Amino acid sequence: MTELAKKRPEFRNINAFTDLTTYRLPPAGWVSILHRVSGLIMFLLLPFIIWMFDTSVSSEISFAKFAAAFNVGLGFVPGWFMKLVALALIWAYLHHFIAGLRHLWMDVSHSAVTKEFGKSSAIVVLAVSIGLTLVLGAKLFGLY
Repeated sequence: MTELAKKRPEFRNINAFTDLTTYRLPPAGWVSILHRVSGLIMFLLLPFIIWMFDTSVSSEISFAKFAAAFNVGLGFVPGWFMKLVALALIWAYLHHFIAGLRHLWMDVSHSAVTKEFGKSSAIVVLAVSIGLTLVLGAKLFGLY
């Protein structure tokens, strides 16, 4: 090898202790990871979702118990914590749904799969899901 020849760049695996603090994940990577996290949240909180649905539609008395769980609390669980769990479910559903629509759009229109579209659509997914979560969270916590 001559001195004029360039040395090819060497790519290594990411070290969890030294590289993760400086690694910048692109927006599409964040959306992908959060899509998986939101699916896991919805799966793990499925018993809570079933309880909410069951107590809200069984009778008028059970609906009053359901509403009181979010205002006063349920046993040792305070009402604000129930609202936070419901807010997490709201975010998980909205993010998972909007990111799923993004993936469906990219599957249907193969010509739209570019680096620029991936970045811009990921930013739209993050902005819309967080924005809708803030609006619905304000309603949940009684701000309007």
